[in-house]
Amino acid sequence: MPDDPVTDDLPPSGSGDPGEDDVVRALVDLRTELEHTVAELTAAAERADELIALRRGGHPWREIVPAEEPPLIIERISRALDTLGGAGSRFRREEARALQREGVSITAIGKLFGVTRQRASMLVQDRPERDQGPGD
Repeated sequence: MPDDPVTDDLPPSGSGDPGEDDVVRALVDLRTELEHTVAELTAAAERADELIALRRGGHPWREIVPAEEPPLIIERISRALDTLGGAGSRFRREEARALQREGVSITAIGKLFGVTRQRASMLVQDRPERDQGPGD
């Protein structure tokens, strides 16, 4: 790997079992959510095409919108992105915690993640799931 000012001063990786840990589990969950999100967004895109065709075919919105089967296109998109965001946040927190356990400083974690030291510090703190906001 070429010289990288962010990672050059990091300690060597730990010798623990790299096969299964909280980060891997969070990443597996994220991967699953990515697949689900792609499927949901594909369905939303197909529905958008249908709505466009109906409107271009001369149907009024007052006829199109009530006929749309739930979940509405925007609900489908919002739900998919919210769920994906939650899985991404969990992965990011677990990754930050793992780096800290391996001796990486909060400042270095912040540099790796492109966030402030204060934000990195918040990522590694244990907080109940309900207290975590968007982008955690």
